[in-house]
Amino acid sequence: MTDPVFGKHDPQLDYKLRVGVYGVIPDQSGKRLLVLGAPNHALFLPGGEVEAGESDEETLARELMEEFGIKVDIGQRLGRATEYFYSHHRETAYYHPATFYACSNIQIVQSPLEDFNTLMLMPLTSAAAELKRPTHRYGVAQWLAGKNAQ
Repeated sequence: MTDPVFGKHDPQLDYKLRVGVYGVIPDQSGKRLLVLGAPNHALFLPGGEVEAGESDEETLARELMEEFGIKVDIGQRLGRATEYFYSHHRETAYYHPATFYACSNIQIVQSPLEDFNTLMLMPLTSAAAELKRPTHRYGVAQWLAGKNAQ
């Protein structure tokens, strides 16, 4: 099966590659997801850009410590999706392949290293509908499909 692609490639734009890894992280009840609210009020799954030499797991662990000050158990790979988008904030066009993992067992370790985000637990249906990136909504849909298949 081919990974889904969201957005349209605009031949007028010069795209920067930005590979990302994100976690779908429910609370213990399984009814709410951990979500990051950016300063511009956009909602995202926890995670971010892969740095040179990092594995998916290392990227996700680093990003979760930076954004939330937490550790989680990284589980099943849910899939990969790609998006073409333009960031007005960064004034940059991105080609953004993203891999998603099911995570569990949230453990608070320290205060977040970043202090400019809003950290929240959102009801599943709200999170699935309100995440800014279609790739992130895809990751949640994959997680829900696996959860409902159990």
